[in-house]
Amino acid sequence: MKALVLCGGAGTRLRPITHTSAKQLVPVANKPVLFYGLEAIAEAGVTETGIVVGDTEKEIRAAVGDGSAFGLNVTYIPQDAPRGLAHAVLIARDFLGNDDFVMYLGDNFIVGGITGLVDGFRAERPDARILLTRVPEPTAFGIAELDDAGRVMRLEEKPQMPKSDLALVGVYLFSPAVHEAVRSIGPSRRGELEITDAIQWLIDQGRDVRATTISGYWKDTGNVTDMLEVNRSVLETLESRIDGSVDAYSELIGRVRIEDGAKVFRSRVVGPAVIGAGTVVSDSFIGPFSSIAEDCRIESSEIEYSIVLHRATVIGIGRIEESLIGHNVEVTPAPSIPSVHRLILGDHSKVQISS
Repeated sequence: MKALVLCGGAGTRLRPITHTSAKQLVPVANKPVLFYGLEAIAEAGVTETGIVVGDTEKEIRAAVGDGSAFGLNVTYIPQDAPRGLAHAVLIARDFLGNDDFVMYLGDNFIVGGITGLVDGFRAERPDARILLTRVPEPTAFGIAELDDAGRVMRLEEKPQMPKSDLALVGVYLFSPAVHEAVRSIGPSRRGELEITDAIQWLIDQGRDVRATTISGYWKDTGNVTDMLEVNRSVLETLESRIDGSVDAYSELIGRVRIEDGAKVFRSRVVGPAVIGAGTVVSDSFIGPFSSIAEDCRIESSEIEYSIVLHRATVIGIGRIEESLIGHNVEVTPAPSIPSVHRLILGDHSKVQISS
């Protein structure tokens, strides 16, 4: 079995962060979200991995390399533009050959990995297996409709009138039968080759398409709200570790990780929270569910339930919450401006102005 990891999307929902950075490389608990997926693939015993890349190819290559750090052998597959998940399968045909494969969206996060799913697929070998989970807003996802026996009847991408609340999770398992399916469909109303249409084609042809409904944790980290929620979930499993230095005037409460070279002075850190290597925190409060990346400077500020990317500086800010702060950002107080009143008053006016 092989793996196909999709990293070609533009990440429009995470702008402005993704104007200068690949969405798959935004860190969760100080590790790029893509790395969690690559580790899950390796843990499932899959080594040959193709990564579909677009405009951020250079960044993805620099971060992942040849894949050996993850126990993988990586092949990069360029995609000229985001043209749909089925298009990614289409252009990966030479790499995939006639092997079964797992397709993993590089910005998705699944707790517990995919080992059981891959083992089950290898044993049963249906033509396709999809993962489903219930969502509160089905119009934002590919949606599946099942019959009374739990068999997949219909799939629709981002339907205006959803038939169910079962959304497709960003992990798919396919036999080589999917290659005929992606060649047989046309662009959707969005102008893309939808993987839901390809799977529907398999269903219409009487092929064996199965579904597994998962109750575990899954998130598409395509927007800031979900990214912060995934960060919270990962930090919930954090183990305390102090590799950096903490002075006698600081207080660490709960599960806190201070990475190598980080320094904490006269500050209070309440976990779960992680302070990245080389970061300096002074006269500050770092609250629960915060990830401060490498080489940051946090001074006389309060940060909680936030992600701060590397080399960012936050100085003299009273309170920051539910925020995603990008690389090399500087957040400082605005200079005080003297109050000025410009008045045009008619005769006999009475005006009260606070000093």
